[in-house]
Amino acid sequence: MIVKDLGLVDYQPTCEAMRKLTAERDKNTEDELWLLEHPPVFTLGLNGKDEHVLNTHDIPLVNTDRGGQVTFHGPGQLVVYTLIDLKRQKIGVREMISRIENSVIAMLAKLDIKAQSRADAPGVYVDGRKVASLGLRVKQGACYHGLSLNVAMDLTPFSYINPCGFQGLEVIDLKSLACDISMDEAKEKFVSEFNQQMRKSI
Repeated sequence: MIVKDLGLVDYQPTCEAMRKLTAERDKNTEDELWLLEHPPVFTLGLNGKDEHVLNTHDIPLVNTDRGGQVTFHGPGQLVVYTLIDLKRQKIGVREMISRIENSVIAMLAKLDIKAQSRADAPGVYVDGRKVASLGLRVKQGACYHGLSLNVAMDLTPFSYINPCGFQGLEVIDLKSLACDISMDEAKEKFVSEFNQQMRKSI
């Protein structure tokens, strides 16, 4: 799997690049993991409802082709895009989501943070508060989009929406959990756990 650290990049061109890679890949195309941050932007998934966008406060709102409702991306949030051939890996989309969630849960466990997933709402939670969001799209047996993990960011814009379509859902970051970790460390730790998850057979 090729791992690329893209730094701070705009949302829309990055999505276009993911779609292009997915459309052009064949059975020999290597899987890729993109690590990055986005400038402030709200994204509304395919099933997203405008009623969950309360007030954008001049932050751009982009309609996108991932699953899920509305979320926020901004600096200090680790975004991981998983460009994986699920057919070749012989796993389904639900299993892929579980592996991403479990990567975060294992990563946080090593930071002495107990986190959980929820059957009714993809993502990772600490005491009912959301620290990571997930949304995937699958085309021709391959997935793209992925994960956003709040490391140390301005959480205020989450109050401008119903995060992931849940009114009153509290969103946190690792910093507010007294976990002082750099973005580079977060990237390294996530990649390590994700590699382990992807080596597992089902």
